[in-house]
Amino acid sequence: MFWKLISSVAALAFAVTAADAAQVTFYQLPSGAYPHDVSPAPDGKVWYSGQQLGVLGVLDPKTGKAEHIPLGQNSSPHGVITAPDGSAWLTDGGQNAMVRFDPATRAIKVFPLPKEFPRANLNTAVVDKRGIVWFTGQNGVYGRVDPKTGKVDAWASPRGRGPYGITVTPAGEVWYASLASDHIAHVDLDTGAATIVEPPRKGVGPRRIWSDSKGMLWASFWNAGGIGRYDSDKKIWTHFPMPQSSRAPTRSMSTTRTGCGRRTGPPMQSSASIR
Repeated sequence: MFWKLISSVAALAFAVTAADAAQVTFYQLPSGAYPHDVSPAPDGKVWYSGQQLGVLGVLDPKTGKAEHIPLGQNSSPHGVITAPDGSAWLTDGGQNAMVRFDPATRAIKVFPLPKEFPRANLNTAVVDKRGIVWFTGQNGVYGRVDPKTGKVDAWASPRGRGPYGITVTPAGEVWYASLASDHIAHVDLDTGAATIVEPPRKGVGPRRIWSDSKGMLWASFWNAGGIGRYDSDKKIWTHFPMPQSSRAPTRSMSTTRTGCGRRTGPPMQSSASIR
């Protein structure tokens, strides 16, 4: 009994110490900020997309102060990421453009999408190994921006609406997840063609996608609950259901499909470019 009591006290002390160490700090942002995504800035500050106000927010955790940088007329940024060169990139649905912020010069540069994609509903961005910025739009579009030339390429998703999350693997491959169209896709870096990979079962709704250090692809299943892991070499899915489910992880071979399929959104051109 004595040793059980000592063990219980030790466990309680450890739990209290861990709780004390896990401090949470809340920062009050300017009224109406409606921050959507966040990304760590190179100087220790934090960037956030002020979707309601059309701004890039810059929060200084040391002082708790936040600055709002206007992005342009009708701006409504969704995602924000930090590029390897230290710049911030935002997917701006209001301007239907990709927006770059240079913290050194504080310059804002807007990269509009081609006119063939007027309401892309831009969502998420990522930078590949070559410095090219890739993006998704939920209304059935994905594309890229070359920061050196300013060229913007865009393509219609093979199944229309849905492109949401996007990621780059350690090998430099680009993949996106389509929530509404229920698939993930591998993007050819040269041609922009998207090769569809079916989920482990219909209707799971992959929303976000990430690559781990080994190149395994992880997707959040919005409709089904749980996480999916895809091994692109073996073409095998593993589904990890939410804790509430008693089912064990399931594995299934996936099939791939290319070309055009069902579209739920307005017609779009197959590809377009703009500088």
